[in-house]
Amino acid sequence: MSKQSSTQTIASAVALVLEANSLAALATLVEAENNIGAKLLVAETGARTGSLGDEALDEAVASSAGTFLDSRAEAQTFKLEELTTDFQERPDVRILFERIEPEPRLVVCGAGHVGAALARLARFIGYRTTLIDDRKDFVTRERFSDEDIELVVANGWTDAVRESIGGGRGVSVAIVTRGHNEDEECLRAVMSTQPDYVGLIGSKRRTNIVLERLREAGVDEERLRKVRAPIGLDIGAVSPQEVALAILAEIVAERRGGAGEPLSAWRRNDS
Repeated sequence: MSKQSSTQTIASAVALVLEANSLAALATLVEAENNIGAKLLVAETGARTGSLGDEALDEAVASSAGTFLDSRAEAQTFKLEELTTDFQERPDVRILFERIEPEPRLVVCGAGHVGAALARLARFIGYRTTLIDDRKDFVTRERFSDEDIELVVANGWTDAVRESIGGGRGVSVAIVTRGHNEDEECLRAVMSTQPDYVGLIGSKRRTNIVLERLREAGVDEERLRKVRAPIGLDIGAVSPQEVALAILAEIVAERRGGAGEPLSAWRRNDS
């Protein structure tokens, strides 16, 4: 297969991964005696497309793809010896791993002060954003001129939430509505989907009421334990914009595998 044909095949496979709302690792040979630029795409299912030009090398790289994906890194370069000890005679080989996944999305339930600020901030940092509210006047282009913020009027929260979340891969959901009933309806709808992150705004008491209602309704306890309630990191937020920042910081930490702790903590711990 020619290099051009191989590139086209990889591109088609990447497109299929994204269309399926799936996940894959793309390995590229960036340093070697030959075949530099060769690519191997390894889907989360284990399916492969392309080759690095050596069957044993393909096996070693494919075996490491899952570990790379679990790290949540966007891209990382490895020496071959870091992946396997079977190629001691090829110490100069380097492989670039890149994460292939749908672009991150945020679904915001509730277009009040916090929801509006969250939608705008999420778009600013590159999230595809959907803003849902059952009040038509709250989701208008007069309020949100950014065409990249999708506005949804919910005739019923359940259908609107489920349709907006879709497959769930790469999707974070922030429930910031105006009351218990709306919160409960949204969270119940979310529990029937599989987003990467779910957060519920409110005090400990308010969020516990909603969670207990769903628990009594038979929602799986493991699913409920994963709900971030109250939503966001503790940064002492007061204004809607600060609350939005606290929420988005937690969403980013979850997506990237961050601890949400001060980066300077090591300095204080070592002193």
